[in-house]
Amino acid sequence: MPILPGRRLGPYKILAAIGAGGMGEVYRARDTRLDRIVAIKVLPTHLADRSELRERFEREARMVASLNHRHICTLFDIGEQDGIE
Repeated sequence: MPILPGRRLGPYKILAAIGAGGMGEVYRARDTRLDRIVAIKVLPTHLADRSELRERFEREARMVASLNHRHICTLFDIGEQDGIE
């Protein structure tokens, strides 16, 4: 089920859906702490209950966080709220 605009995930306020496919749904959001626009990637609800996919999603996040290149996004945060990862 898509996350509706206006919903908050921690300090992030969802503004709009950007896209979906593979293992993730991506949303445009505002980081209310730092007043900046960010992208939020979450596991779709139909995949979030599978532990092997949650682990893969977290491995991907750790890998991306270890990279530092101008053509690769920077990962600032990872977490779970109300069953949304």
